[in-house]
Amino acid sequence: MKIDVKEQDENSMTFIVRDAEVPFVNAIRRIAMMKVPKLAIEDVFIVKNDSAMFDEVLAHRLGLTPLVSDAESIEGLVLPEDCDCDSEKGEYCPRCSVSFSLRETGPKTVYSKDLKSCGDSKIKPVYDTIPLLKLKENQEVDLEAVAKLGIGKDHAKWVPTTVCAYKQYPEIETEEKVDSTVATAVVESCPKRVLDFDSEEGKIEVVDIENCSLCKACVRAAKAAESKCITVGYRENDFIFKIETDGSMPPKEVLLKACDVLDSKADEFITFSEGGS
Repeated sequence: MKIDVKEQDENSMTFIVRDAEVPFVNAIRRIAMMKVPKLAIEDVFIVKNDSAMFDEVLAHRLGLTPLVSDAESIEGLVLPEDCDCDSEKGEYCPRCSVSFSLRETGPKTVYSKDLKSCGDSKIKPVYDTIPLLKLKENQEVDLEAVAKLGIGKDHAKWVPTTVCAYKQYPEIETEEKVDSTVATAVVESCPKRVLDFDSEEGKIEVVDIENCSLCKACVRAAKAAESKCITVGYRENDFIFKIETDGSMPPKEVLLKACDVLDSKADEFITFSEGGS
């Protein structure tokens, strides 16, 4: 298997996976969404809330506020089920949780930047400008929140990705010479602007094959003109994969952690099979 990174920035990465199979690529996708641990607010203790927003709605918004969860920031934190403390009875420890406080008085709009960590300053909301609630004059909000590691399988707030998808690598073949009227109709039918027409050569050119969505609108346009000038297919073992995160951790880290989880599960399966035999 080979991986070729095409685009990458702080929150997204697009890469080509070659010589792989659908079950493997789909397993990476599912694990990246559902099994990679991420930090999110789980418990909220509201002392005072004079705003028009219900306590439950405020707690829900806090839970969905992305928190910094890269490996360096959460080093040493473990999942609650792996900790020795009894968190189910309201006991929290710095090994499995991070506490935040929010104390503000109106009039003002309370933003995510107002949520202050009571421990490690590196663990904070990813974005400063997420509006949480509005306070009118003399209204107050006073609360404490506890964030824990979790996985997307248990709740959407622990899903580290906003986009995690793949498609098979497109293959497009065109005839050498195409009537200009038919070619124009085929080129204009493509919603992704993947095709272009070289009038001098009389040929349809593929200018951005990786942007092809395999919708085959071009094939239908050619068929309507009673032409077979273009065919669209895909490579069975090559894939275009895209990961986009909510900012809580870099996309490359999500991918590597997903691979680690898959490797661990494969080892467990092999051990179980050998023991069962």
